[in-house]
Amino acid sequence: MITLSPLDGRYRTQTAPLVEFLSEAALNKERVEVEVEWMILLSNGYNGNGSKPVLEGLQPLSRTQISYLRSLVSDFNRSSMDELASFEAQTHHDVKAVEYFIDSRLDQSRDPQLSAIKPLVHFGCTSEDVNNIAYARAIKTAITQVWLPSMQSLLEQLEDMSQTYRSLPLLSMTHGQPATPTTLGKELAVYVYRLRRQLQHLEQQEYLGKWNGATGTFGASFVAVPHVDWIALSQHFVRERMGLDWNPLTTQIESHDWQAEVYSTISHSNRILHNLAVDIWMYISRGVFAQEPVQGATGSSTMPHKVNPIRFENAEANLELSCSVLESLASTLVESRWQRDLTDSTTQRNVGVGLGHSLLAIANLRSGLQGIHPNTTVMETELDSNWEVLGEPIQTAMRAAALQGQSGMDHPYERVKELMRGKDINQTDVEHFIHSLNFTAQDQDRLASLTPAQYTGLADQLVDFE
Repeated sequence: MITLSPLDGRYRTQTAPLVEFLSEAALNKERVEVEVEWMILLSNGYNGNGSKPVLEGLQPLSRTQISYLRSLVSDFNRSSMDELASFEAQTHHDVKAVEYFIDSRLDQSRDPQLSAIKPLVHFGCTSEDVNNIAYARAIKTAITQVWLPSMQSLLEQLEDMSQTYRSLPLLSMTHGQPATPTTLGKELAVYVYRLRRQLQHLEQQEYLGKWNGATGTFGASFVAVPHVDWIALSQHFVRERMGLDWNPLTTQIESHDWQAEVYSTISHSNRILHNLAVDIWMYISRGVFAQEPVQGATGSSTMPHKVNPIRFENAEANLELSCSVLESLASTLVESRWQRDLTDSTTQRNVGVGLGHSLLAIANLRSGLQGIHPNTTVMETELDSNWEVLGEPIQTAMRAAALQGQSGMDHPYERVKELMRGKDINQTDVEHFIHSLNFTAQDQDRLASLTPAQYTGLADQLVDFE
């Protein structure tokens, strides 16, 4: 099959894990499972095999019959997909096709009791009852079993790097100009801290489901069978059987607010990763990071010397694509005209696209980080070429000395500015200036021995807060 999307073509290997949960086939499999588990609950009650049916006129299903129903899910394959597609070609309605598919399989069982319970299929439901549960389960599983573990692996990789380079001095750049030195490990730890906060939000995320009929009132169910506690049954089904958080108040659709929260958090994570990719790209351009050439790889069709930071550029592009999809979903899914419109039916089908581009970016970042290492020669040269960064600690030490009553420490900022701003400053210039001031002998020696590489403050300690 020739694919339209690069996620299913060129990048299939990296994004394949999402197919199991967010493809059309996976969605239909989830729909079948929702319908089947609802039938089992109505037939066998809250406590399962042998308990009293919820609806009158039913006999509890045997273990064999339950096993057969659940096999419609476990054995869902290409043949099942084709059969379901043939029903949808007739109905032009995806969930109605699932209903007919299950009806057909009940007849194929050649079990009179199973054939007799066809009225249970989709009993008291609207298609959105099935869809919202199916989507929530699929999205929850895709995030918790695929996207989050991938992000956590990247986070661990960054954390290892931050610990390894926690004390490695790095010249900072603010506004693109040399500034107070830091350490490479501390700068990477900033990203670890930022990303971990977003992952904590996702780990605490609710995944809501509703099961309450055409306009959220249990109307049809209550009229048909008024003695059943439909609210309690709905809670049990959504929470205990489907593994979701129950939403009691909806229109025909589950309001999708939880989806907006999820996509906003992942998009925020994407933005942080984009910042990381750009920073690493610029560190490579500056020579702070050196790239390890891949054997046999070509960086340019005409310039043999090139080793391009393609993994970080690829990550940038895919993070931008992911954000555009996820932010669109987050902003549009929370609106629906009155009790229902079908705009969400189309947009939700693109969840896999948004997550796929993010997953691909994460894979590229992990690969890119594995292929770089600090160029300590460049880092040392940068620091040794920018002694003017010591103007900050010197003028601050002058302020502290003035507060202690030391004479000759007036106008510290202006005096250092006059000495250093816009000039080439070397170690000798800094030492002469320090010795010209009325510091105590101890402070004078301490400041005179300071170098840009040593001026990293408490950066290495801060790494432990990541």
